[in-house]
Amino acid sequence: MKTLIFIETDNGAAVSSSWEALGAGLALGGETAALVVGENVAAVAAEAGARGAAKVYRVDDASRGLVDIDLYAADLKAAIAHSGAEVVLAAHTGNGRDVMAAAAFDLGAGLIADCLELRADAGRLVGVRPVYSGNILVDVRVAGEPQFATLRPRASAPAADQGAAAEIVDLAPAAGAARVAVQKVERAETGEISLTDASIIVSGGRGVAKDPELGFKLIGELAEALGAAVGASRAAVDAGFIPYKHQVGQTGKVVRPDLYIACGISGAVQHLAGMGSSKVIVAINKDGESPIFSMANYGIIGDLFEVVPALTAAARAKL
Repeated sequence: MKTLIFIETDNGAAVSSSWEALGAGLALGGETAALVVGENVAAVAAEAGARGAAKVYRVDDASRGLVDIDLYAADLKAAIAHSGAEVVLAAHTGNGRDVMAAAAFDLGAGLIADCLELRADAGRLVGVRPVYSGNILVDVRVAGEPQFATLRPRASAPAADQGAAAEIVDLAPAAGAARVAVQKVERAETGEISLTDASIIVSGGRGVAKDPELGFKLIGELAEALGAAVGASRAAVDAGFIPYKHQVGQTGKVVRPDLYIACGISGAVQHLAGMGSSKVIVAINKDGESPIFSMANYGIIGDLFEVVPALTAAARAKL
C-alpha cells in the first residue's frame, strides 16, 4: 500500500495534527510519503522525513503562503500522480478537509471524513467514524483509488522524530486558477491554547447566565490552572456570553481531548456530538437530570459558581 500524507502548514510551520496523520499513515504499513505545501517550508519537509516519511514532495512558493483550496488541491493531485499513492491522508482541520474534498471530487474518488481510527484490510483502507451525532461508530470503505481519508485531531499518536532523512522532491506549483483571493488573515486564537489541539478543555454553557462575565472568568481561571483551552456550548455563544471561536459542537469545533470539563452545559445532542469522543468527561450542573450526565465519567451536581472556584483552588494546590 502506497500512502501519501498531506502535511498542512501555517505561516511556515507544520500544523501539529498533521504529524498525527503521518503517524496513522505509517501504522498502515507499506510505503509512506508526505506532501508539504507552503512558503519557506524547508524545515517542515525535513521534519516530515525525520518523522518517518520515506519521500517528501515539497511545493515551496510565495504563491502558497496562504491556503488557497484550488491551488493546494492542484498540488495534492500532482503529488498523487508522482507518488502513485493508493491512500491519501490528512488531518481533519478546516483547511485539511477542504483541500482533501476538492482533490477527491476532481479525481472522482471517495473520501472518508473525520475518522477516529484507520486500519488496512486486505490492501484496502477502513476508516472508523461517528454517525448519528456520535451515537454510533461505523466502518467505512470506499471503492476505487486513490482512497482519501481525514483523521480527527488527537485521534492518533503523532509520528515520532526518528532522526531519519528523506528524499526531498521539489515540485513546481501546479497550474490552476484561484477562484478566491485571500485579502487578510486574522488569527483569532493568538496567545490562546487551540481548542482543536488541546489535551484539556474547560467549557461553559447556559448555566453561566446569572452572571456570564463572572462565569467565564471562573472557567478561564480553571483552564489556566490546568493548562487548558476554554470552550463553550452553542447556547452560550448564541447568547453573546463568549465569541464563536470557543464553540464546541456540530456547528463549532469537534474536539477529542484527554479531559473535558463541562460547566453548566445541559448536553444538547449537537454539543455531545462535538465532544463525546473525549477520553474523560466531567460534568458540573445543578440539574441532576441533565443529559450531559449520561455521557460523563464523573458528575458533580452543584452550582458552577461554587464548584469551579473550588476545583481551581485544588488544581493550583496540586499542580
